[in-house]
Amino acid sequence: MGSISLTALRSNLFKIVDEIIKTGNPVEIERNGHRLKIILEEKRSKLDNLKPHDCIVGDPNDLIQITVGEWGEPTKL
Repeated sequence: MGSISLTALRSNLFKIVDEIIKTGNPVEIERNGHRLKIILEEKRSKLDNLKPHDCIVGDPNDLIQITVGEWGEPTKL
């Protein structure tokens, strides 16, 4: 979310706190040349922020039947 002023924090306090809880990203507040951070105390895994993607083109069940010969590798190793 980045750095915000104390006035912006005051007007959107619940929305900002909910966003910190949801994403785990800290928010910096500037006040009279000083910077403060609101952070989530519990550590979240970075893997929790990953979104699923469809990476397989075609039928995933076809991957089960692949043999070494289909990859074009030499038969004599």
